[in-house]
Amino acid sequence: MTLESDGTSLSGLGFDGQNRSGAGGLVTGSSLPVFEETCRWLDSYFQGEIPDFTPALALHGSDFQQTVWKILLEIPYGQTVTYGWIAGRLAAERGSGRMSAQAVGGAVGRNPVALIVPCHRVVGAGGRLTGYAAGLDRKAWLLAHEQAIRS
Repeated sequence: MTLESDGTSLSGLGFDGQNRSGAGGLVTGSSLPVFEETCRWLDSYFQGEIPDFTPALALHGSDFQQTVWKILLEIPYGQTVTYGWIAGRLAAERGSGRMSAQAVGGAVGRNPVALIVPCHRVVGAGGRLTGYAAGLDRKAWLLAHEQAIRS
């Protein structure tokens, strides 16, 4: 995995070979405390535990993207929500009649911190696996892994 930081907080986390937009910052290889903390989080996660902490995050994006990413952080392990559900929540919070699920999908797809900001927990209508920059096979594996953690 590739980790990026602004020197203090995690600004990017992606699977090797994943097409990334580049959050900018330092790339893995530096021994920053936030990288050590992120590695502890990843070790815990992949060992089948629910990490009880979140590394410091510096998520750089538009206000809309940051609002969507905040919602992603609230999705519990082993559970999924749809793009439409997030759109409905945003519309209700903003007091507007509608919000585009496609706009939500665009924000989810620009999430710079994979796994910790769990964009893999967002699915299409009817629970269809759609849209994951690291690949749908990986998304399916992550969701099954989290289901096992919660069991």
